[in-house]
Amino acid sequence: MDRVRRRRDFGLGVLGALLAFGACEAVSRAGIVRSSYLPPASHVVARAVELAGDHPFLNGVEATLRAWALGLGLACALAIPAGLLLGSVPVVDAAVRAVVEFLRPLPSVALIPLVSLLLGSGTRTEVALITYASVWPVLFNTVYGIGETDPLAKDTLRAFGFGRLSVLLRVELPATAPFIAAGVRISAAVALILAVATEILSGFGEGLGIFIAQAESATDGTRDVLAGVVWAGTLGLVINGALEWAERRLFPWTPGRRGVPA
Repeated sequence: MDRVRRRRDFGLGVLGALLAFGACEAVSRAGIVRSSYLPPASHVVARAVELAGDHPFLNGVEATLRAWALGLGLACALAIPAGLLLGSVPVVDAAVRAVVEFLRPLPSVALIPLVSLLLGSGTRTEVALITYASVWPVLFNTVYGIGETDPLAKDTLRAFGFGRLSVLLRVELPATAPFIAAGVRISAAVALILAVATEILSGFGEGLGIFIAQAESATDGTRDVLAGVVWAGTLGLVINGALEWAERRLFPWTPGRRGVPA
């Protein structure tokens, strides 16, 4: 049943993409919108495919993915232990809750001038901003997962003399793992957005965002801008699909996935 639902959703997604493609193509070809503002979708896709053979462009994409991976990895390394601590020790959670709720709404893009001033330009600033933005989904999903752990399982281990650390490692962490995985998947999308956005706003260095920023300032660069956006969207789609696949294989017992063959 779940496999049928996934195929149906995939088919609807493909249909939606084809309809959007056709609408953009028709609007541009009909002259409703000037082609300098909205080139035909076929030209944009052709340019995106052409960029796959452009080595400087691919080096920029690699730089973006490298910053994305570093920032997401650091965010997970910080957020998972912190979430386990906050979820397991209510006193600590109460002590830092006000600070967390104050920092969480701050938009990462607004911090670019401050972080650039402190760390300078380049990869360090990009990774720092990605880490900051990516911490929150993983952190809160971890705390929520700890709160959803079966209390009977924890009480059973305590009744047999297991301490807090053993309960955490044997019960709480395995039960929280699917929530952590969902948080990582959300943070992966946030991290990619921040990587590209930081590069666009900084305007120098290398990366997919740099390519989009430079194309934006070029004469008749709309096609390159949109081709870069297509690449960014494709990367996000591939990353999300890969993480969803990993979740289905690692946690087949979670609701909605029971009975799905590995």
